[in-house]
Amino acid sequence: MAEKTNPAYPMAPSNGYTRSDGESQLSADELKRKKKIKLAIYITIFVVFQIIVITTMSLTVMKVKTPRFRLGNINIQSFESVQATPSFDTKFTTQIKIKNSANWGSYKFNAANITFQYQGATLAVIDVAKGKAGWLSTIKRNVEVSLNSTALTNSNLGSDLSSGVLTLNSVGRLNGKVAIMFIMKKKKAANMNCTIAFDVAAKTLKSLQCK
Repeated sequence: MAEKTNPAYPMAPSNGYTRSDGESQLSADELKRKKKIKLAIYITIFVVFQIIVITTMSLTVMKVKTPRFRLGNINIQSFESVQATPSFDTKFTTQIKIKNSANWGSYKFNAANITFQYQGATLAVIDVAKGKAGWLSTIKRNVEVSLNSTALTNSNLGSDLSSGVLTLNSVGRLNGKVAIMFIMKKKKAANMNCTIAFDVAAKTLKSLQCK
C-alpha cells in the first residue's frame, strides 16, 4: 500500500503576519537613510572640531608677537661727577635682554648695536652679536658700559648735575625673523628705548624705564 504524503506548507510567522517584499525594501531604505544621517552628523562634528582647532591655533600658537628688546639690571661700579666743569664719568654692568616668551617659535636676529645718549648726543655704542632666542624664552647677555661727558658740548649737563639727577637714554633696533613650528617665518623688529636716571649725590641708580 502506498504511503500517503502530506503536502509541505511553509510555517506561518509566530505573530501571524508575513512581511511582503515591499515592506522589506522599505525597511532597508530606512536603515540606509539613518546611516546617511549619522554619517552627516559625524562629518559636521569633525568639521566644527577642525574649525575650533584651527581658530585656536591661529589666535595662540600661530600668532606672532614682536619680541621685547630691553636693558636688565644695572649695577654701578663707579660714578664721578663735577658740577663746576661740568662733567661725569661712570662705569656699570647691565644685561641685554631679548624676550621671546610670547612666541611658539624661535627668534633669530641679526647683529645690532645699542647707543647710549645724553640729550641726543652719543656717549657710547655697544655691539649686540647675532643670535637666537628660543621659543617661549628669554636670553640675557651681560655687558660692561663706560660713559663719560668728554664728547658733550653746549649741553645742560651743569643744570642736571645741580638738580641731583642725571638722565641718560639707551636706544637700539633688533631685526630678525620668528619661525613658527618650521612652517612659517615672519619678520619682526624689536626696538629698545630705555631711560636711565642716576642719583648724583648718592652715586646710585635712581630708575630704569624701558618701553
